Formats: sequence, C-alpha cells, structure tokens
Amino acid sequence: MKTVKSQIAAIALAIGSTLTVGASQAADTSPSVVIVHGAFADGSDWAKVVPLLQAEGLAVTVVQNPLTSLADDVAATRRVLNNQNGKVVLVGHSWGGTVITEAGDDKKVSALVYVAAFAPEAGQTSGEQGKGAPTPPGISQLKTDSNGFIYLTPEGMASDFAQDLPAAQTAVMTATQGPIKASAFEDKVTAAAWKTKPSWYLLATQDRMIHPDVQRSSAKRIAAHLSEVNSSHVPQQSQPAEVAKVILEAVHEIATQ
Repeated sequence: MKTVKSQIAAIALAIGSTLTVGASQAADTSPSVVIVHGAFADGSDWAKVVPLLQAEGLAVTVVQNPLTSLADDVAATRRVLNNQNGKVVLVGHSWGGTVITEAGDDKKVSALVYVAAFAPEAGQTSGEQGKGAPTPPGISQLKTDSNGFIYLTPEGMASDFAQDLPAAQTAVMTATQGPIKASAFEDKVTAAAWKTKPSWYLLATQDRMIHPDVQRSSAKRIAAHLSEVNSSHVPQQSQPAEVAKVILEAVHEIATQ
C-alpha cells in the first residue's frame, strides 16, 4: 500500500513540476518592458504606468538616466537590456526617444514605443528635430546653470511641461527633476533602430515642449503605429491608462510573433 501511495505521490510531484516549468516557460515568452525617461524627470515619472503593466504580468524596468550625454544614457539603457530575458519592448519619452533610437539596435529589442518623443534619423541630433516647426512655449522656460545643465523653471513645469496636473504635483516634479547636460541635445545618433524594429508612437496633442506637428511628422517618418492622446507633454502622468494601452499593444503583437 505504501508503495502505491509513494508511486502516486511521485507522479503527482512530477506532474506538478511539469506544470510549474511550463508556466515558467510561458512567462518567459512574454516580452519584458524597459522604459527610458526623458529630461527634467527621473524614473519616478513612470510610477503610474508601471503598476498597470505589472498587473498584466509583465516584467518592467525603468532606466535611471544620468542625462549627461547621449552615450551615457544609451550605456545605462544597454546595461538594463543586458539583464532582460527574451524579447524586449523598449519605451522612450521625450529625450528618451533619442536614446531608444540608438539603444534599440540591441538584438533583444523587438519593438519601440515613442511617447511624445524625439525619433531622429541616424546622424541627426535631438536639437534638429524641431527645425521648421513653431517653437513650443516651454522652450522659453529652460534655464542653463553654470555647470552647463538645463533646468525647467517652476513656471515652465506647471504651465508647459505638465499643465494638466495639479499644482502640488508639479511642485514636486520641479523639485525632483533631472537636469540634462545642454550638450546632449547636440549629440548625434549613430543608429536608427526604428528602421528595422516595428514602432508605436503616442502623440500628445496639447504638448508645449515638443510641438505636436513635430511628433506627427516623426511618427509618419518612422512608419509608426500612431495614436493620439489629449494631454500635456507627460501623458504617462496625466493619462497613464492610455499610455499603458499603447505599450500593451506592442507587447501583444510581439508576443504573438
């Protein structure tokens, strides 16, 4: 009798182990999401979107950019990519779009998602992206300190960067912002990952930092799946569900390939 019970227990254990391995393997096939924040922010800028993605069972990592140069931010992103298993959907906001354009040539990256972001061509700089378009109002609120880093004024944060957020929140965003080295905007992109990777673009129609016309032309140029949201420059803060929706579209498409 003990022998029969032992055999049953062994079989149950084997089945359980098989199911566990199968579930683990299934989870491993889901793309992970790596997010690259923009200038005048840090990783906490994505604190409202991350839980929405995690609720879908996704592994999410937000890169903490030094914002000292394009090369430095790309290196920080590649360190995170090195830690991912399987396919990656790489997301970039604003300046982060320039970073993912170059870092996205990593073999682990299967898709790119641009959120109110720059999407330069190889050989271009971020600073060139707005040429020929109206100057966004927020540009007048950028101040460069004696160290060569650009900050956004409290007025600019409240009125131009995140005008659809409460004043109490923009005050915190001002205090915690990540200044960016001014010279970074003149660093040239050496590779354009969107040429070989499928891309999605979420356009912020009330953006006062990167003109919506620039965003629209960028999305068209890179042949991205285009969506629009009625928000400021930071839809990840004001409308996180809409941002998560676009990222999940990319994740689901890549997962089925």
